[in-house]
Amino acid sequence: MSTMAMPQPTASEAAVRYLITNYSPKGSKVGWLMMASILVEAWDLYSIAFVLIFIKEQYNPDPLMLGLAAAGTQGGALVGALLGGWLSDKIGRRVMFLITMVMFIVLALAQAFVPSVGWLVVIRFLLGVPLGSDISTGYTYIMESMAKGEREVMGNRWQFMFAVGEVLTIGVIVIFLLLDIQHEMLWRVTLGLGAVPALIILVMRHDVPETAVWLVQKGRYREAKQVAREMFNDDLAMLPDRDVEVPKVSTRAFLADLRKDPIRWRATIYGWIACFAQGSEFSTFAFYLPVLFVMVGVSSMLGNNLVTMGLFCFAALSGWVGPLLTPKIGHRGIAIAGFAIVLASLLVAAFALYTDNKMLLPFAAAAMLWGHYWDASNCMTIPTMVAKPKYRGTASGFAYMFVKLPSFLAIFLFPSLFAAIGQAGATLFVAIFPLIGLLAAIFILPEVYGYEND
Repeated sequence: MSTMAMPQPTASEAAVRYLITNYSPKGSKVGWLMMASILVEAWDLYSIAFVLIFIKEQYNPDPLMLGLAAAGTQGGALVGALLGGWLSDKIGRRVMFLITMVMFIVLALAQAFVPSVGWLVVIRFLLGVPLGSDISTGYTYIMESMAKGEREVMGNRWQFMFAVGEVLTIGVIVIFLLLDIQHEMLWRVTLGLGAVPALIILVMRHDVPETAVWLVQKGRYREAKQVAREMFNDDLAMLPDRDVEVPKVSTRAFLADLRKDPIRWRATIYGWIACFAQGSEFSTFAFYLPVLFVMVGVSSMLGNNLVTMGLFCFAALSGWVGPLLTPKIGHRGIAIAGFAIVLASLLVAAFALYTDNKMLLPFAAAAMLWGHYWDASNCMTIPTMVAKPKYRGTASGFAYMFVKLPSFLAIFLFPSLFAAIGQAGATLFVAIFPLIGLLAAIFILPEVYGYEND
């Protein structure tokens, strides 16, 4: 009885498998450098929430234009996530994260000089394109430069970085309010300041090399061996010392490839659902926390900012703890716990609004943010990690698209929902999203912590 011999991996496949499982001593530093770009997005996304009142005061736009000014970056990020992920697979990770930071610096400064709300909408839409692109590229780089287990903890820290960015943003605005800066100057300087961290990140990223995995996939063996020597102290002896021509990868094949592996397919589907659910729950309830607190009489504008800063400091703690717990309870554990906490918190918040219990609302909001920073922690990590390296940029971009689509729609439409069914009814409506995420975590997500894919 004869047996069929298993096909031997090519030199390229062997090198990719080796790189994926290898330990990189520089991986943690590179991971933090990729995560740092989230500070830029957090600054832009949440600064507009706190200065929108001053933009309205100056230009008095109709609600549609004001909503577009707030949501414009999210709409652009939707385009950037898809385009950036695809380009990351085509032209490389390093080229993309350098281009995106340059674009953001220019556009962040431009929004500080807009002559009208219409121009602000246009600039903020364009600004979203590099933001969406950079997140998908950064996740791809992390998954290809860090060891199994470490890459997942680092990837799950994106919510911690968001919280840090939010606290920094609120802190600067509080200082401006205490200094009694003229309102037009306040909102213009606040929006333009986003260029500063972007410039710092650009300088720090300048010498970061392309990932060896991407270079191998493209047949650029000489560069791959050089990068591997620098990052891994290994010259990839399984590869020849010359470049080779490799077949071009069809992006259309990405979705077809997912269906071949049930674990990869279910994990990716969960990632998309979780991205949509957490993006919806946060961009509705949490994004409008400052407005909500003012409407229910929790505090003054300055007090509102201070309370919100306290909440996001608490959220930052959650964003730090969640990734540390992931190796112990797995991706399923952190997702189930996070969505369950958010669901319970929103129900309590709706009750507080229905009964006019103002003292209960901040505690419900704090619990909601704690849970959110857990359920959102791995929704980008999972689909990027399980994807094959040649599709990894595309996979990350697809996942981020499911974050930005609900974020754009929620920020744009949620004020109208507020007006139509009231604060309590709108908050109760938002509870649908963590319920969907919780059911997906229980019934769809397989445990993929430590998953290997070549």
